[in-house]
Amino acid sequence: MNLADELAVLIRQEETLQYSRFDETTAWQLGSYLYDQATTESWPLVIAINRFDRPLFLAARPGITADNHEWVRRKQRTVQRFLRSSYRIRYQLALDNQDITQRYHLPAAEYASVGGGFPIIVKGAGVIGSVTVSGLPDRQDHQIIVNALCELLGHDRRALSLAADCPFER
Repeated sequence: MNLADELAVLIRQEETLQYSRFDETTAWQLGSYLYDQATTESWPLVIAINRFDRPLFLAARPGITADNHEWVRRKQRTVQRFLRSSYRIRYQLALDNQDITQRYHLPAAEYASVGGGFPIIVKGAGVIGSVTVSGLPDRQDHQIIVNALCELLGHDRRALSLAADCPFER
């Protein structure tokens, strides 16, 4: 797939993976699911789920570093600023041959246009927060969130998965 095709998949993910309601219990279910997946796969991962006004879930697996927490913070800020996944922002910027500093005059130390931050969207309310992970390559960080949301919301993950080959690695 090319950048435009994958961007269409990223948009479809956000249009599809929406909750009818989201609260502390829902955050715990999502965070626990991600943590269990990371444990099963032995992934070093930080998992953070936030409403924009407060944290709801935070967990870290063995093998993460302080840098992973910084990546989470930057990805969360990106989702909050643009109300889109941080990976979708990467694709939109790549299509314009720009980075986040060139296009939006935002400091790279505060915002990250890489995979791993996904908006928590509630039908009828919009984006209320984010689920963010860090510890794996950014494409994998993004896809494990999508896979978890597919499982918990009852969607076919194959229909919402990105291609195996990444257009940024060609």
